[in-house]
Amino acid sequence: MSDSAVTAEANKRRTFAVISHPDAGKSTITEALALHASVIGEAGAVHGKGGRKGVVSDWMAMEQQRGISITSAVLQFAYRDCVVNLLDTPGHADFSEDTYRVLTAVDCAVMLLDAAKGLEPQTLKLFEVCRHRRIPVITFINKWDRPGMAALELLDEIESRIGMRPTPVTWPVGVAGDFHGVIDLRAEHMVHFERTPGGSRAAIEEVLTDAVAADRFGEDYSTAVEEVELLAASEQTHDQKLFLDAVTTPVLFGAAVANFGVRQLLDTLIELGPPPSPLDDVDGRPRDLDAPFSGFVFKIQANMNPAHRDQVAFLRVCSGRFERGMVVTHGTTGRPFTTKYAQSMFGSSRDTIDQAFPGDVIGLVNATNLSIGDSLYSDRKVSYPQLPSYAPEHFATIRTDDTSKAKRFRKGIAQLDAEGVVQVLYSDLRGEQSPVLAAVGPMQFEVAAHRLRNEFSVPVTVDNLSFSLARRTDAEGATRLRTAPGVEVFTRARDNAILAAFPNRWRLQTIVSDYAGVMLEPLLADTNELPDRAR
Repeated sequence: MSDSAVTAEANKRRTFAVISHPDAGKSTITEALALHASVIGEAGAVHGKGGRKGVVSDWMAMEQQRGISITSAVLQFAYRDCVVNLLDTPGHADFSEDTYRVLTAVDCAVMLLDAAKGLEPQTLKLFEVCRHRRIPVITFINKWDRPGMAALELLDEIESRIGMRPTPVTWPVGVAGDFHGVIDLRAEHMVHFERTPGGSRAAIEEVLTDAVAADRFGEDYSTAVEEVELLAASEQTHDQKLFLDAVTTPVLFGAAVANFGVRQLLDTLIELGPPPSPLDDVDGRPRDLDAPFSGFVFKIQANMNPAHRDQVAFLRVCSGRFERGMVVTHGTTGRPFTTKYAQSMFGSSRDTIDQAFPGDVIGLVNATNLSIGDSLYSDRKVSYPQLPSYAPEHFATIRTDDTSKAKRFRKGIAQLDAEGVVQVLYSDLRGEQSPVLAAVGPMQFEVAAHRLRNEFSVPVTVDNLSFSLARRTDAEGATRLRTAPGVEVFTRARDNAILAAFPNRWRLQTIVSDYAGVMLEPLLADTNELPDRAR
């Protein structure tokens, strides 16, 4: 395939993440987008055990039991003349490291806001990450079929609190909780929505002329028109360059659970969302889209199919044409790597894929020698920047009292470490039979224990420790700190880094004062690249 053909295929790709605060409706909007693209026949609201047969992104048993997203998921499908790579992410702050890795692999983000709650803490942090990485953001104000804030008030909050200028693409007719439809500002007409039974299928849409809309919805429509005119007068209109520069954010209104406004969001993603662009390598040089194949692994997931117990490495294609079976080079080891088992992903479902292009996310099955952040390439060598990790704030020991399952326990712990579910630490004090898990949030310990019990049939006990932060040290520092009160020294399994854990910042400051010259470095290579929680 010619270089121009690769570029043409890349221009058809739209790769984006859906991100938000917990309970804003990410999994619901993910299904609704898939429904409007006609790749599933029915959507089900995400609310615990019931009504979930349409859910395609929350595949893990614990996700289905609790009604929350615990791990990111990839859905690839065709819409119009494009190939969409949609990445659904966890919303809970405890799983923000997974969300951050996903944001390294996308070209655009859809930020969901709850109409009643507006900008919430996790939303603010994710906006900051997107802005720092210059990821264009499209905002979808969800749950407009329920009582909530005024539309203009929400726009003011977006601009005042995150500094991005909101530029509505659609505007609601009717206040939150009394939703009639939207004015499509580009098409300059109103779209009236009518919910289908149970909201399981795409909403019925009716395009109305100005006269018909005014007659049918009276004051509500007049108010909406006045607000649109006010927005135009204040120059809150879409500018593609400012959007791509992450200066402005297009805004749409809808209700995902009723499938209102979802088609407009999908069309906006296709029409305004950026196609892939050259990504910088580790030396800051852009890798052209039509250069030989390259990509990087941003996620590892095991046991998506419990019957096969396989492991999938999620790879973002950055340049060139990928062909199943091609032999590429593993950047970390320099060894050949055969891509025989390559698949396109749709939640937990997947199909064999023969080729992929820049922007695509593919799954490499049973790629057990790949790790998060690894680069793969053909021909000319390229390495992409290492993916940063969050600094852990919670620590706990984990053990099994069933000695007959010790081998299975170690295998499960190694798998969780490889996936980045937790960081696994060992110390001479505790030994291999009682590793310490380090995590951003305590719910990660629940996930680890749940998966060990259900996927590896290993009963475990988790006991929280009093540590709340860690610093990197060296062999000399480890020797000096091993006898320091309130401090424990660990070796991190994934990279053999030596870490010293502390109960609080006061104890850390005391150690710095009492042990002059000891090496104590933050765990992050670039703390400015992550939101406050990661520092």
